[in-house]
Amino acid sequence: MKDPFLRRRSTHEPELMDDPNCDPVALDATYRLFGVINPLVTSWRPLYRLWIRPVLRAAAQEGRPATLLDVGSGGGDVARSLSRWARRDGLDVAVTAIDPDLRAYAWALAHDNGAGVDYRAQSSAALVAAGERFDVVVSNHVLHHLSPCELTELLTDTSALTRSVAIHNDLRRSRLAWLLYWVGTLPLIRTRTLARFDGLLSIRRSYRRGELADAVPSGWSVRRQRFFRLLAMFPAHAEPGRTSSSQPS
Repeated sequence: MKDPFLRRRSTHEPELMDDPNCDPVALDATYRLFGVINPLVTSWRPLYRLWIRPVLRAAAQEGRPATLLDVGSGGGDVARSLSRWARRDGLDVAVTAIDPDLRAYAWALAHDNGAGVDYRAQSSAALVAAGERFDVVVSNHVLHHLSPCELTELLTDTSALTRSVAIHNDLRRSRLAWLLYWVGTLPLIRTRTLARFDGLLSIRRSYRRGELADAVPSGWSVRRQRFFRLLAMFPAHAEPGRTSSSQPS
């Protein structure tokens, strides 16, 4: 670790999962492990209750199924969780999960396990070009992978795709977070998975609140969350449990 205090983002080190020639067995094991790790640390359950479920209920009150998009969905575990929670709440929602990586698309499609998610090997730009819209747009651990130009493009696409609210949930860079993850993933050292190396690198690549606030376009807000998380949200003035009446239809 070249910067032991993580004062600056580590933007030039590639993650192993991003290598198209990475070990397919290790990649498979990593997607499986994310299904265990993400529910423990990403806090999607409270985000669903505060921000997403009210939007889905508003759609139900209008007499239509709600729509939700997961951008850069990877193995699809977040999309499947959101679909299951909505179903348990008696809400009709069509969940779409997109990832331009064909390996992620194929893995997620093969492991849907009855969640009924619509997986697509597409980019957000392709959906914008097709004129698609969704009530809610989310992503998990995507922002730190992007260059400044790619970040702006994604958030611009997102604001065009959502009717109500968008939530990009990402890591918050912290030396303590890095140390806790280093200790917590010690049992993975002898396993054939990329989660330990890539997870530690992801923390070094991630933003601090002020950095991300400076990077997002106008109309977005950045919120600090527990478990070393940051949320980039649109619209910036949305409140938990409420949708904005000023958003375009």
